[in-house]
Amino acid sequence: MAINPALSKPLTLSPELEQVVGKGPMPRTEVVKQLWVYIKKNDLQNPKNKRNILADDKLKAIFGGKGEVTMFEMTKLVSKHLS
Repeated sequence: MAINPALSKPLTLSPELEQVVGKGPMPRTEVVKQLWVYIKKNDLQNPKNKRNILADDKLKAIFGGKGEVTMFEMTKLVSKHLS
């Protein structure tokens, strides 16, 4: 299976996103990977529902101020911080 070239293209990250995943540019796949590293390191998965992410202050900046988002929402919200 071929990897979608759009997914591996380095993208510019917003300053808010760089606070969490590190300096860009980086491909979307790496951004998601680093987000999960951050989420797990800071224990930000909802213990009752692991598919939900509990936002700390840095993630709230990315999640439009929301305190909790689903994995699917997270992907959509993070897209707004990539260009």
